[in-house]
Amino acid sequence: MALDRLLNVARKEFADQITSRRFIIILALFLAISAIGIHIGIENYNTLLDSYNQQLQYMQDSEAPYAGWMPEKPSIMLVFSAMMSYMVSLGSVLAIATGFDLVSREKETRSLKTLLSHPVYRDEIINGKALGGIAALGFAMVLALAISFAMLLIFSIVPTVEESLAILVFGVVSLLFLLGYFAVALTMSTVAPESGSALIYTLVIFVLVSSLIPVLGMAIGNVFVGDPPQPPQSTPMVVRSDGGGGYFTSTSSQSVVHVGADDPAWQQYEEDRKRYVERQALVYDISYILSPQMNYVVVSMAVTNPRVATMLVSPYTYDYTQASTAETPGLADALAQVWKNLTALIVFPSVFFAAAYVKFMRMDIR
Repeated sequence: MALDRLLNVARKEFADQITSRRFIIILALFLAISAIGIHIGIENYNTLLDSYNQQLQYMQDSEAPYAGWMPEKPSIMLVFSAMMSYMVSLGSVLAIATGFDLVSREKETRSLKTLLSHPVYRDEIINGKALGGIAALGFAMVLALAISFAMLLIFSIVPTVEESLAILVFGVVSLLFLLGYFAVALTMSTVAPESGSALIYTLVIFVLVSSLIPVLGMAIGNVFVGDPPQPPQSTPMVVRSDGGGGYFTSTSSQSVVHVGADDPAWQQYEEDRKRYVERQALVYDISYILSPQMNYVVVSMAVTNPRVATMLVSPYTYDYTQASTAETPGLADALAQVWKNLTALIVFPSVFFAAAYVKFMRMDIR
């Protein structure tokens, strides 16, 4: 019986959402812009595919051997990179619009007291409303992915089983991102006395976690770690590394090579530099982990472009000299590298859902 009451509330909330003018307008814009992003991604993919085919043809026609190097075929997942940027902006708007008046609207119309006079409990109401909103956002993501699959097939691009799985994972990650701001909006809807205030509170938190915290984190990080270490004064300016521990340097009159293994001063500088970037990366990671946008970008990049995601996660330890020949990580390996960001995407909405539940259960309905 309790489950039936919960599902009844969820079904009513879902029906109210998908039939509301506000939701339909934002959803239409969301789907239209997502389709534009997919189209742009398909054009970029076809361009990269043509370049790949040309390189293969050139290698087949050339008499010179290309041992140890082969061009990498572009992945279909690159198509979804453009969609990711639109998800960050318009997807957030859709999530906030779905949740900011779920409870406050009931308080304004005084229908919440009437609802509680029926044989339905408070936890069933708040959980049902949350479930209905989640279903509405899930419905939006299913439509977006369906349009994406349709456009791929229209342009004669057929995903493999592995690529289809990656597309579904991208959809789940995008839904987790939307749930973050939906949970914030739902919480503010239980806190604020009216919908206008709930929207303002939600937008304040949106700006705080999406922009202010990452920027402040970078500023605090620069203050915390101090000035970067300076290379030895006796060492001429470094021009490039030879990949074997030696550094090609230049002065105004000559070019010389300093070998790091034989230069104690340069060895100390490298150690200090490594500690400096590690401290800096730690502060940046802490500030970024609080931002759903940053977490979503990193995790989505791991799904759509694992090689670039590896560079983003480990910018100071990634071997850029082997970037062109290194094997692209698989989906599981790429997600394992960004487990902290993926965990944050799950924890962020969970915390706000819990806050909304506690606040609603203690709310004075009189």
